[in-house]
Amino acid sequence: MAKINFAEVVEQICENDLRFSSDAYHFVQEGLNHTLKSLKRGGQHAHRHVSGQELLHGLREFALKEYGPMSKAVLNEWGIKTTDDIGQIVFNLVNASVLGKNDTDSPGDFKNVFTFDDAFVKPFVPRNVTPSMRKTSSTKTKKRSSTGTKKKKAGSL
Repeated sequence: MAKINFAEVVEQICENDLRFSSDAYHFVQEGLNHTLKSLKRGGQHAHRHVSGQELLHGLREFALKEYGPMSKAVLNEWGIKTTDDIGQIVFNLVNASVLGKNDTDSPGDFKNVFTFDDAFVKPFVPRNVTPSMRKTSSTKTKKRSSTGTKKKKAGSL
C-alpha cells in the first residue's frame, strides 16, 4: 500500500469542500498527535482509538498552547467556528482514508461539546474584574456654570 501524502489529500479535500482551509486540516493532524502524546504521558496506550470528545479536548489544549489568546481568531480564520466543524474535518479525513474510525464513531460525537468562547476566550478573561460602575447621581459629573469663572487672557493658561 502506498504511503498517503497528507498535503495532497488535504488539497483534494479542500477543492471539494471550501468551508475549511488546508491549515484547518493540518491543525487537526497536529492536534491529534498532541492528543496521543498527552494520553501516553497519562499512562494510556499511545496507539489506541481516540474518541471524538478526547480529540476535541486535546485540540483545545493544543490550540491554547500554540496560539494562546488568539486561538479562537486563528481557528475562525481557517473556517473552524464550532466543535461540529472539527467533526466535519475529521470525517472528511476519515472519508479520504487518512484517519480511521470504529463502528460507533459519528460526526454527532463532535456536536456542541463546548463553545469556542468557553474554550478559547474565558481562560484569558481576568478573574478579578468588577463590572463597570454605573453612573449614579452621586458619581455624575456636574456641569460647570459659566458664572463665577475667571476669564483668561489670550495666550495665557
